[in-house]
Amino acid sequence: MNSNKKEGLTVWLTGLSGSGKSTISMILERELKLVYEDVFVIDGDVLRKGLCSNLGFSSEDREENIRRATEVSKLFMSEGYCVVVAMISPIGCVREEMKLSIGKDRVIEVFVDTPIDECIKRDVKGLYEKVKNGEIKNFTGIDAPYERPSHPDLRIETILETPEESSEKIFLKVLDRLQEIRV
Repeated sequence: MNSNKKEGLTVWLTGLSGSGKSTISMILERELKLVYEDVFVIDGDVLRKGLCSNLGFSSEDREENIRRATEVSKLFMSEGYCVVVAMISPIGCVREEMKLSIGKDRVIEVFVDTPIDECIKRDVKGLYEKVKNGEIKNFTGIDAPYERPSHPDLRIETILETPEESSEKIFLKVLDRLQEIRV
């Protein structure tokens, strides 16, 4: 590893569909480029269209989806990237496995805490409407569980702040973590 490279780090945003994960991650990417040369965003929706297109929404497939995102994150981290992952990641024990695999000191878990009613209002993809019409089954937060993180590194309440304010909180947490890693 090049000694001039920054330490790899993963910021993992978890929350319901429509909570604001993707929006925040795009703003965060711009901010992180101020301290990291290399930033890579893994968006759960994009991942499911490519690398994870063969997966459904069973518990096993959801776990495999997170495992693949974790492995991609580790590959980029090994090259000194700061990786921002925006995925629902509904199961707590699977998130814990992700942290152990990456290294707990190298992961910042961010809970994008948005009430389901607000997520339904924001429904830019029309997913909640499809659930309501019976077109989608096993939808996280409706008929499939979402296990709220019990001890995230950071909890963001998107109904109380703008995406820019949320991103700034995460950015400051990244700076703090980098300081801890380098000590």
